Amino acid sequence: MLYFRHLLILVICLLPINECRKHRTREKRWTRSVETEKRGTSLMKKPPDVTKARKLKTEHLLRVEDHDFTMRPAFGGPAIPVGVDVQVESLDSISEVDMDFTMTLYLRHYWKDERLSFASTTNKSMTFDGRLVKKIWVPDVFFVHSKRSFIHDTTTDNIMLRVYPDGHVLYSMRVTVTAACNMDFSRFPLDTQTCSLELESYAYTDEDLMLYWKNGDESLSTDDRISLSQFLIQKFHTTSRLAFYSSTGWYNRLYINFTLRRHIFFFLLQTYFPATLMVMLSWVSFWIDRRAVPARVSLGITTVLTMSTIITGVNASMPRVSYIKAVDIYLWVSFVFVFLSVLEYAAVNYLSTVQDRRERKLRDRVRSQSLSCTCGLSHTRTMILDGMYGEADANSLAGYTAAPTVPEEEPEKQEHMVVHLSVSNASTAAKKKGIRHFSIIQNTHVIDKYSRIIFPGSYIFFNLIYWSVYC
Repeated sequence: MLYFRHLLILVICLLPINECRKHRTREKRWTRSVETEKRGTSLMKKPPDVTKARKLKTEHLLRVEDHDFTMRPAFGGPAIPVGVDVQVESLDSISEVDMDFTMTLYLRHYWKDERLSFASTTNKSMTFDGRLVKKIWVPDVFFVHSKRSFIHDTTTDNIMLRVYPDGHVLYSMRVTVTAACNMDFSRFPLDTQTCSLELESYAYTDEDLMLYWKNGDESLSTDDRISLSQFLIQKFHTTSRLAFYSSTGWYNRLYINFTLRRHIFFFLLQTYFPATLMVMLSWVSFWIDRRAVPARVSLGITTVLTMSTIITGVNASMPRVSYIKAVDIYLWVSFVFVFLSVLEYAAVNYLSTVQDRRERKLRDRVRSQSLSCTCGLSHTRTMILDGMYGEADANSLAGYTAAPTVPEEEPEKQEHMVVHLSVSNASTAAKKKGIRHFSIIQNTHVIDKYSRIIFPGSYIFFNLIYWSVYC
């Protein structure tokens, strides 16, 4: 029994020794295989990856945890200069109703923060994305008079941070901003608008942060393919000045100014040409017979309603400004010409009615006088008035004298009304003079004839003045 106990203890002691020998044998085999692989692939090996060989993290290399980045660089000292440059990618839209514009741009800031300096043998910069921006200090630049703005985030945040060994920093982002633009529509649609995008620090005054254009006018670059359907981009330029707030102080403000000139061809087709054609169409009534009342009235009403529709359509797409626009002057003058053509026919119709009433009274007076006397055709001159006659015919009877009475036994001569008029030469001359004074009023054809000349001539003269002033 004692023998078996000693044998069991010996076996237990030999087992660890055997396992240790097997482990050493495996390590030798693995080491030999690794050395063999290294020898076989030494000629095909790529240069070592510097990022994998770096033992320190980015935060440790830039010593982000060792500094308080809630304070600006050189806190308590002079103002830190921050250079700015902008590349305009697109000018998306211009809204007259909202008085704003939308622009997409690349906004870049340049400054120096010695807290981010690092040792580098190659003197190369390091580039990071937006995740590091939240851990360091960056300028708090915002867009003045901005309505809406956002940083693009597809597929990730469009933010880039580049740090140089000496501590210089480049901070770039892609932004779309909608900002207000105070537009003057007094010359619309022959106007030129100037809009500005303003940049300013929100918290730091000019004593702490100095914003400036990094390369002057060359700090603003634009894409040559930028174009707008309604405007022609004439000029982009930069300016800068101080802005004062009574409660906080003075701030550096940068301006991106651009000038836009509106294309006129669209409005010529949609507004000016239709209005001009309606005015010319209203002149057609001057060549229509004054007795065709339905034709002339319907033509006048149609042109008036069409002009009202054009004016309403133009004002519907414009802001409700309190001053008169150039297009309003043209449309309302055209509307007045159309309205006057309707009034012209009203005057013609009224004067025609008055003239017919006068002729009817004269006809009745002559008829009553003819019933009181009979006239013959002896040695004196007579006139036989048969049917219709007017005042001009009556005035032309001067010089006729009385004639003997026509006998009753001649019925064939009684079929005609023989009127004897004994009018003195003086009274006849006076009547002719009075008729000459009122000939233009009584002759409605003369009114239409003058309107055919006055209306087109006045409208052409108005167009010459209008286009010479606004073009």
